[in-house]
Amino acid sequence: MNEMTAAVCSFFVLMVPLATAGLALVNAGLGRSRNAAHVMTASLCAFAIAGLVYFAIGFGLQSHPSLTPPTVMVGGKAWSWIGGGPFFLRGLKFDGLSPVNLVAWLQLTSVGLAALIPLGGGGGRWRLGAICASTVLFSAVTYPVFAHWVWGGGWLAQLGLNYGLGRGFVDAGGSGVIQCTGGLTALAVSWMLGPRQGKYGMDGMPSAIPGHNVLVVLFGCALALVGWICLNEAGAILYSGAALASVPLVAINTLLAAGSALLSAAATTRIRFGKPDASLSGNGWVAGLVASSASCVFVKPAEAVIIGLVAGALVVYSIELLELRLGVDDPGGTISVHAVAGFWGLFAMGLFGRSEQNQGQLIAQLVGIASLLGFVFPVTYGISWLLNRLSPFRIAPEGEWQGLDLSELGAGAYPEFVSHGEEFTPH
Repeated sequence: MNEMTAAVCSFFVLMVPLATAGLALVNAGLGRSRNAAHVMTASLCAFAIAGLVYFAIGFGLQSHPSLTPPTVMVGGKAWSWIGGGPFFLRGLKFDGLSPVNLVAWLQLTSVGLAALIPLGGGGGRWRLGAICASTVLFSAVTYPVFAHWVWGGGWLAQLGLNYGLGRGFVDAGGSGVIQCTGGLTALAVSWMLGPRQGKYGMDGMPSAIPGHNVLVVLFGCALALVGWICLNEAGAILYSGAALASVPLVAINTLLAAGSALLSAAATTRIRFGKPDASLSGNGWVAGLVASSASCVFVKPAEAVIIGLVAGALVVYSIELLELRLGVDDPGGTISVHAVAGFWGLFAMGLFGRSEQNQGQLIAQLVGIASLLGFVFPVTYGISWLLNRLSPFRIAPEGEWQGLDLSELGAGAYPEFVSHGEEFTPH
């Protein structure tokens, strides 16, 4: 990597936290007003804990291909299953913009972004202490192990070299590593917590609990766009070897995918409900960003539009399926936006992605998707189950009714306004 590429890449990495800020605002706006301060506080805590744990343990488990991770011989071929990098970033020479240094920096922000995703699924009922404990194990185990498989020279990345499956599993900007790991964790947490009070009636039908501030949601979407473009740009350079000449293509594809996904979600809700839904349209926007990440540097702009159109429609139907058919209460639509759209983005890389080694790329992508379902979800569900047994995830019923701002933080986000439509005593 030459100095110019490294300098431009460092600028992109610097801007990635805007995606985290946008996601935090989206989660806060889609929740009730009595939980808004709790969501933002939990977001900062999760981001900080994820970075510290990744610094201490995560980077060592993820590693970097240049650090020569340990391998195991299987079928006469060398496969890497776990990273062999240094804990606490020991031994890294921070004397320049080397690829290893840039990856470590980018990952400190990426793991924080992934750690925020489950907060949308557990909104309104997940205790702050439990969020912090879950983030520790997510950042120490689930995220870095899968990230090694994809970005650290692990076995998914080796599918191309060892089996001739395209470039191996490709995830340039993190549709799988960041979004699906976070979304599957949100699914595990949502199932563990159960639905919010008043979400389902005696007949089992869900009641609408609208977010308290759609303006905050849409402003979060705008912030997320800037951070996501930079995330995709940095990922394309560091993980897929893209040249600076690809910077406009990545930005255009990301923007087109987000815009087409928003319009697709708006049109779908207009057809189904008579009017476009603002919050679902915002979810569609983020879903387009999520789906764009895997193939951002490998597809043409017209194909990015198709990826976004499908992602926007998928989110609307997925949220309805989870809520109506499966009984999963996901206040932020997190599972659909990050896991479902992330899976679609990975699959779309196999359908549309172009590189010098295309043959077998779809199979490599399907293997990666299967590993997410077969490894990440069971592990994150098992971790959540264990933590929930040791210390219950869910806030007490009276605390949930009162609101997590008051019950856990002692003060609301809007002290000069009435943020409750009912008394603090449960019915």
